[in-house]
Amino acid sequence: MEVRMKGRPGEPGLARQQLCVCGEQLSAQASAAEPWPENAELYQQLKEEQILLSDNASSLAVQAFLQMCNLPIRVVCRANAEYMSPSGKVPFIHVGNQVVSELGPIVQFVKAKGHSLSDGLDEVQKAEMKAYMELVNNMLLTAELYLQWCDDVTVEEITHPRYGSPYPWPLNRILSYQKQWEVRRKMKAIGWAGKTLDQVLEDVDQCCQALSQRLGTQPYFFNKHPTELDALVFGHLFTILTTQLITDALSEKVKNYSNLTAFCRRIEQQYFEGQDKDGSAAVAARSAKRSLLR
Repeated sequence: MEVRMKGRPGEPGLARQQLCVCGEQLSAQASAAEPWPENAELYQQLKEEQILLSDNASSLAVQAFLQMCNLPIRVVCRANAEYMSPSGKVPFIHVGNQVVSELGPIVQFVKAKGHSLSDGLDEVQKAEMKAYMELVNNMLLTAELYLQWCDDVTVEEITHPRYGSPYPWPLNRILSYQKQWEVRRKMKAIGWAGKTLDQVLEDVDQCCQALSQRLGTQPYFFNKHPTELDALVFGHLFTILTTQLITDALSEKVKNYSNLTAFCRRIEQQYFEGQDKDGSAAVAARSAKRSLLR
């Protein structure tokens, strides 16, 4: 039995569609083959008055990753960065004609350009690294979101004023409540909506304990060289340690593990200290309220 593709004269057939797909793949491959440009940019919200704990942590993780890859990046702060992002999340990078958001896709994009921090790991180590990265995202990132949007005191005194700061009333309140509804719906879906703050802090402590045990006395999680896991952990722990909140309960959980705080100081010194202050990735560590080295 012969099967024919039906279509009107002049309409693109299967062959033309395949050519389009091939053209897109060749374009992507050509873009990946291009060297990393000097004018690459990373977008996030306004540092001093707008960005929240979780977004600052995610942005710092990406900047640390790019620093570890020795890839230059200029930080650009925009009030509407969240709405500019293709995924609706920050940070995102603008490299050549490509726009990529969030750490995972950025890691894959950078790898396609020939830069990887984990190529030296074997398959077992790569699986372990991914498991710990999932742990950080499921525990630390979720705890940050919970604190920002589900703890009533933090919401009223920090989150709503900062999140809506670039916008006039009543838009500032409308956008804040819309974001709060989205996050609380997510918390309900993953079973965190009914948790108390003490239970969330206990989850953070368990995550820190697991990270501390894995790190041990090594300089990095996989001995002498940093990986994507190191960048992710640094982004979240450094931001927790250096961000002024209503209480110090969250940062105290991290401070209980001396090797984790030493880890953050080590990365800050190696990849962010002594850098210029013209908006490059080095300024990320300075966007927090205080430095671990002070």
